[in-house]
Amino acid sequence: MAKLVFGMNQSLDGYVDHTAFGPSPTLFRHFIEEAQRQTGSVYGRQMYEVMRYWDDEHPEWDAERQAFAAAWRSQPKWVVSRSLKSVGPNARLVGEDLEAAIRKLKAERDGEIEVAGPNLAQSLTELGLIDEYRIYLHPVVIGHGKP
Repeated sequence: MAKLVFGMNQSLDGYVDHTAFGPSPTLFRHFIEEAQRQTGSVYGRQMYEVMRYWDDEHPEWDAERQAFAAAWRSQPKWVVSRSLKSVGPNARLVGEDLEAAIRKLKAERDGEIEVAGPNLAQSLTELGLIDEYRIYLHPVVIGHGKP
């Protein structure tokens, strides 16, 4: 049975805003290694749309960014959305009955499945489906973003 893991980058004052801060090179290497070993990822719509950045080729990327993109592209993704009609490569939509879909996914897979997106994480937490939380606290105070 797979384990659902929610990881989140957060500022010292408790905000999430991917445009205000990013991981250090050491933390980014950690994220590459996580992506390489994960069984897959479950995304909320907004986070999936942010992460679609990694679907495109960027010749200016260094080796680390290329490694992350390769790992992200190769893993299966499930996107929870009622508004999207289609998703990109190696991704499937999860529309209705979130609880049943995620319980089935956990039962059919082994390893870790990343949960990405604070709104999705809240829904899955309320359903008792997240097995582990990883909070990456960044030494910045931004005063805005999603609390």
